[in-house]
Amino acid sequence: MRPLVGITGRRLSASLVHGMDKRFAGRHFDSFFSDYARGVAEAGGIPVHLPFEAGSAEAVERLDGLIITGGQDVHPGRWGGDESAVPADADPRCATMAHDVERDAYEAALIGAAIDRGVPVLGVCRGHQLLNVALGGRLVPDLPLSAVEHYSPNAALTDGEPDHVVTFTPGSLAASVYGGSARVNSWHHQAVDALGSGLVVSGRASDGVVESIELPGLPLLGIQWHPEWQETTDPAFGWLTAAASGTHPNAGPATAR
Repeated sequence: MRPLVGITGRRLSASLVHGMDKRFAGRHFDSFFSDYARGVAEAGGIPVHLPFEAGSAEAVERLDGLIITGGQDVHPGRWGGDESAVPADADPRCATMAHDVERDAYEAALIGAAIDRGVPVLGVCRGHQLLNVALGGRLVPDLPLSAVEHYSPNAALTDGEPDHVVTFTPGSLAASVYGGSARVNSWHHQAVDALGSGLVVSGRASDGVVESIELPGLPLLGIQWHPEWQETTDPAFGWLTAAASGTHPNAGPATAR
């Protein structure tokens, strides 16, 4: 049976939809980039989109795998950052990059339930950072300039930027998925800093920025880049669906669901 893989998303105001009838101005819709679902399907899984109301242990019990997707910054109140820098009037339903504490909470609940049940998790960009935060870690609030361009305007639909090579720790889960290194895209201004409980760094860019994290012994992988933006199918989707099926050698301990 093909594994069922849950994918998280955003909640936005219908007023953002061009041409939407004004009667719907006070309504919301859930937004999911279809590239995640395409990547899961191409890797052999069945993608399912998870609304905020699905942020529960009961939902995870019905899933074989989970993707925590990219998006806006995690609210600094979750990781001990500077909350004074957060605009008080920014509405995450109307401003797509505004902090969204409701989204933070639902995804963090899914992460906790998935770890408890041994359900494989892939965290992407924001999702990679939230994996760290959910386990008690901290973030770099704003990366300094370096030779590596972490916020690249050309990140979408490429097989990686020439200067953006990630080197993986030998023997790590990330290395089993990607080999010794991978050229990736990049679109982020924050990064993993102090690690959450049990996590280890398994990949870094040449300037030392953390690009992948994992939880030894469990099927959990965080990657700072966007696998759904790669022109060729990123190996992370194959790992996740194989782990969700229990067929990947580094899938971690199987959990009855």
